[in-house]
Amino acid sequence: MSHGGTLLFLISLMPFIGALLPGIMIRAGRNVCAISTAIPTLIALTMLMVLAPGVMRGEVVQANIEWLPQLGLSASFFLDGLGLLFAAMILGVGLLITLYARFYLSGDDPMGQFFTFLLLFQGAMLGIVISDNILLLLIFWELTSLSSFLLIGYWKHLPEGRQGARMALAVTGAGGLAMIGGMLILGNIAGSYNLTDILRAGDAIRASDWYLTALILILLGAFTKSAQFPFHFWLPHAMAAPTPVSAYLHSATMVKAGVFLMARMWPVLSGTDAWFCIVATTGLVTMVVGALIALFKDDLKALLAFSTVSHLGLLTMLLGFGTTAAAVAAVFHIINHLTFKAALFMTAGIVDHEVHTRDIKRLGGLRHLMPITFVVGTVAALSMAGIPLFNGFLSKEMMLEEASHTDWWNSPYVVPVLATIGALLSVAYSLRFIFHVFLGPVRDDYPATPHDPPFGMWAAPALLVTLVIIIGVAPFLADGIVTAAASAVTGQDLHPHLKIWHGVTPALWMSIIAVAGGAVLLMQHGALEKIWNTLPRPEAKAIFDRLVAVLVATTRAITDVSHNGAVSRYLAIFTTTSVFLGYFAYTSSGLSAPTREMLPVAPVIAVGWLMLIVATASVVVMHHYRFRALVLIGIIGLSISAGFAYLSAPDLALTQISVETVTIMLLLLALHFMPKSTPKESSAGLRARDGVIALGAGGGVAALAHAFLIRDIETISDYHIANSYEGGGGTNVVNVILVDFRGYDTFGEIIVLGIAGLVIYAMMHALLDGPAARRLKNADYDNDRSRDRHPMMMVVVTRVLMPIALVVGLYIFLRGHNEPGGGFVAGLVVAIALLMQYMASGFAWTQERKKIEYHTMIGLGVVIAGLTGVGSWLAGAPFLTSSYTYVHLPPIEEFELATAMLFDLGVFLTVLGAVMLMLYSLSRIARFAGATVNVTPMDYDPSQQDQEEAKG
Repeated sequence: MSHGGTLLFLISLMPFIGALLPGIMIRAGRNVCAISTAIPTLIALTMLMVLAPGVMRGEVVQANIEWLPQLGLSASFFLDGLGLLFAAMILGVGLLITLYARFYLSGDDPMGQFFTFLLLFQGAMLGIVISDNILLLLIFWELTSLSSFLLIGYWKHLPEGRQGARMALAVTGAGGLAMIGGMLILGNIAGSYNLTDILRAGDAIRASDWYLTALILILLGAFTKSAQFPFHFWLPHAMAAPTPVSAYLHSATMVKAGVFLMARMWPVLSGTDAWFCIVATTGLVTMVVGALIALFKDDLKALLAFSTVSHLGLLTMLLGFGTTAAAVAAVFHIINHLTFKAALFMTAGIVDHEVHTRDIKRLGGLRHLMPITFVVGTVAALSMAGIPLFNGFLSKEMMLEEASHTDWWNSPYVVPVLATIGALLSVAYSLRFIFHVFLGPVRDDYPATPHDPPFGMWAAPALLVTLVIIIGVAPFLADGIVTAAASAVTGQDLHPHLKIWHGVTPALWMSIIAVAGGAVLLMQHGALEKIWNTLPRPEAKAIFDRLVAVLVATTRAITDVSHNGAVSRYLAIFTTTSVFLGYFAYTSSGLSAPTREMLPVAPVIAVGWLMLIVATASVVVMHHYRFRALVLIGIIGLSISAGFAYLSAPDLALTQISVETVTIMLLLLALHFMPKSTPKESSAGLRARDGVIALGAGGGVAALAHAFLIRDIETISDYHIANSYEGGGGTNVVNVILVDFRGYDTFGEIIVLGIAGLVIYAMMHALLDGPAARRLKNADYDNDRSRDRHPMMMVVVTRVLMPIALVVGLYIFLRGHNEPGGGFVAGLVVAIALLMQYMASGFAWTQERKKIEYHTMIGLGVVIAGLTGVGSWLAGAPFLTSSYTYVHLPPIEEFELATAMLFDLGVFLTVLGAVMLMLYSLSRIARFAGATVNVTPMDYDPSQQDQEEAKG
């Protein structure tokens, strides 16, 4: 990886590393907590600035770490002009928000938690804008939804905050799910999941039959994230979050993620009628609707929220036009909107913080009482209105210029007129922000005495409005970043020249109409508001709430039918569905003709098969007698083991016998605490249903096996046989598969087994605190047991077998790589030896002599297996790749040493620990139920007998 690639990778990691600090550093004070939050952001921004000159010259910085290249999975990042612009916005505004939040949050707010959430969100947004792999981008996309959920609902005591967080997560999460489908389609068409490859496959993607489907799915993700109509309603309700969240997420970063996605995919998806009709129309409608609603909002943050919706619509509309000039205007307005809107949100937060209200009708006259806030807010609002000498005017003019010569459905007037109306409404609500909040007479009924905040709170918005003015009067200063970003969006080498005066153009007249019309609307606001309040109009939140209620009611009805707590119903649904899908696949697959003849069946095998059928039928008939059913199950398991041995599968036979023995022994011990027969049986109808399903499933599996056995098919077994010794160093193909070729599967399986043991332990612990515990206490445990519970013969035999079993287990463990055996079977063999001790001498007596902690054994086994895989990584090989060598130590013959033995040791310890922990759970029940502890390991005590004889 190049130096630039390393820096880019570190940039992506810094926010996540930094998220570990605030929760710890808050103990040192609020200032230290804020500084510890700013440092990783500042480091990442500094590294970004190191890469910026090259990117501005047109270079693309790339970083790539392969994970699963066969599946197209890699940690791939790239930084071009568009990524640089958004990354600088995310990190730069992140620094300002950190400063602002330090003074905004009260002493009662958990600041460490807030900054942790903020850095997590910052890292997720950075991941979106610099990801090269679209699968990685999707992960970061959903992380923004999750982290924004935490930020929006930060004030948990506010119901509107909790509801706004849920609404934002539901809408953006649903859009993200749709986007996943669209991205996968793009990757399939392009033959790669790397964005750099996809962006070069624009012609193939647009010509594909799947283009429209992919376009709609991706735009659903973009529209929901950027609050486009009709998904615009979630953004204003997210304003229940603290103002630093609103300023960061909903003006500068999160809501621009959808705009970024459209800009990033512009070279691939734009240039078609579908793109123009969907994107430009949605943006135009959102622009006008958002501006209209904003004009009549009395809450400052609500006004700014809907104005954000409107400006996001403006950006979407520009990208939808599909021209290079419109793309340049969109990029420029992204920068301008960031500066004035973040400043406006911070200004609204200052007003709320100092005056204790955001209600415009309770404000006014603040210019005398809060002069600094007035200047900052006024400059930002004038820029939002598009007044000359502020940066918002420049990009607004460029937007109007593009709108003035854009046809919509063969009409040259629709887009210009609606764009002018949107700009007019923007002027009106911007002027309202100035006049109704800061101008007018000073009031005497403010909820709190207004005054300017401390420097730390107004410094950030003041810096932003300084940029508003600088860019407004010297737009050429932004030429470089706009050129780099616009060139990245369009895929063309553009050289736009930003300037204040473009001459007398249609856009100038449209702008004059907008400013004059906006002033008129403000003067008539009172009368227009009365009309607005009387007009019937749909409420998006109410529609959303009703839709959610319908979905909840529907899912609850389905759940009540299918998820009623009866395991038999779950199994019936699952099995029936599986049989149906199998039947469908069987009948629609065009199965080839058989290529093999049936082999003759030996009489002994036929008799064994019939005995297996009889035993299986007997389990069905006598299942309510638990002991009989258990005996029959053991017979079936042993019969299957014999079948494995007959079919030359000794590994499977050993495993089956060991598992069967351990299972039967544990179940026999468990039967001590259960009734002899099942207390309740299913009805005849349910038993008939289950019988039909079972016969169908069994017949289906038999048909599938038969279909495979009588046809020649290609399998991966030939590869395993050919590479077992060369690749894994073992002649036992089964064991090499388990510890090398598919070692990751085995690693997951032992983790599951260990978890199962821990869960059983936890369930038994809970069991001893409930109604079952009272029943156990009331049971006469000892009187229900045989007087000869620990016979001398069994104790002696188990003691003799114990060392033999340990030696056999060791032998099976050591030979597993080249002969039938291995860690799994060895663990079961040793577990059987220990189980016999429990059965011979009792739970309590044996448990008191336990020297090993089974929880530790499970953990140690998993850790050893995992470290074996990590060792392969450190050696430059894939996870859990075996390494082996042959050693000759005279007079011992040559033998093999393989890292697979360490992995097998982890398997051995985990299996043994899990089985013994399950047994220990049963022993706790016995002790709780009143089982006495033996004085000796058997019921016969020789010393006591000698004493009685001496007395006699």
